[in-house]
Amino acid sequence: MKVKASTPEPLNYSISELAREFDITTRTIRFYEDKGLLQPKRRGQTRVYSPEERVRLKLILRGKRLGFSLDESREIIDMYDPAHGNVEQLQRLLEHIAQKRAHLHQQLRDIESLMGELDEAEARAKAALVRSRMQGSP
Repeated sequence: MKVKASTPEPLNYSISELAREFDITTRTIRFYEDKGLLQPKRRGQTRVYSPEERVRLKLILRGKRLGFSLDESREIIDMYDPAHGNVEQLQRLLEHIAQKRAHLHQQLRDIESLMGELDEAEARAKAALVRSRMQGSP
């Protein structure tokens, strides 16, 4: 049986490679740079991203999907401390998750309440329409 050799991770990435990989625009990546979340090296005018910068971008995008602000993502990412098991980072992440979950539960309750009010308003409007038609018929 022939074993396929694994291809090594690239040492560097271009902005267009990262944009393609994560299905985002190069403008988005430059925005994260402007905010200080990414700090690629430069070769002349060309941005060169390390594997660490690629991971940071991946974490930024994951934070965005989870509803974290860029500042929240930066705070969590900057706490990376593998020498101490990332305990503080993980605790902070759990705090943010709990806050986000509580906020979403409140939004869900608000939506359910609004849906009930819409149901009531719709029922009243339909009943009024039926009464109006009945009064208008000979």
